[in-house]
Amino acid sequence: MTVHFIGAGPGAADLITLRGARLLASCPVCLYAGSIVAPDLLSHCPPGTRLVDTAPLSLDEIEAEYVAAHEAGQDVARLHSGDLSVWSAVAEQIRRLERHGIAYTLTPGVPAFAAAASALARELTVPELAQSLVLTRVSGRASKMPPGETLTNFGRTGATLAVHLAIHALDQVVAELLPHYGSDCPVAVVFRASWPEERILRGTLATISEQFAAEPVERSAIIFVGRSLAAEDFTESSLYDPYYQRRFRGRQ
Repeated sequence: MTVHFIGAGPGAADLITLRGARLLASCPVCLYAGSIVAPDLLSHCPPGTRLVDTAPLSLDEIEAEYVAAHEAGQDVARLHSGDLSVWSAVAEQIRRLERHGIAYTLTPGVPAFAAAASALARELTVPELAQSLVLTRVSGRASKMPPGETLTNFGRTGATLAVHLAIHALDQVVAELLPHYGSDCPVAVVFRASWPEERILRGTLATISEQFAAEPVERSAIIFVGRSLAAEDFTESSLYDPYYQRRFRGRQ
């Protein structure tokens, strides 16, 4: 018996990986985060799958589901939104599985920030303007931020920021970043990227709070801040320059 942790992707049922879809189709039990996983993703599960919504469950109750499936010899598909590598609460589940000697695998998913960037039709790294992307959040009830990982500290770098789980604190985000990026710095808020109800707000640090107040959204939104969001007059990279010699080009 194996528990298969699967990154569900940002929402759209066809943005899950082929491996993730195959695992969903092969497991008799599926645990999924119903509060944030799009229902259409469950269409990959075969008829008769035991579906367990973990949204109302505690970690102890989720652990009990794993143990029961283990005793029954049934593989489990554990479906998480986005990708497993960030803010998925997978680590604490893995620790408990290891205590029981239960095998597990991890299958990555399309991260939400990547789907949001596609919705914006933007590359987040622009030559000589923005070459770093910081994925971060603000302190919340689920967990606090480490002392050194603040928006102020990240803002000092000038990197493009993708601020997750922080739409409720938009005013705080603006206040902390305004001194470092300036009032004219582009901002974009992407709500539920790839879902049918996807929405995008574009503005600047000076305008985004007022825009958001006029068109509020709840949860599942990413706040992007950085010059790359509106870059047009930038230097092209040398990657495809005809005079750029590299290993795969073979030019003389």
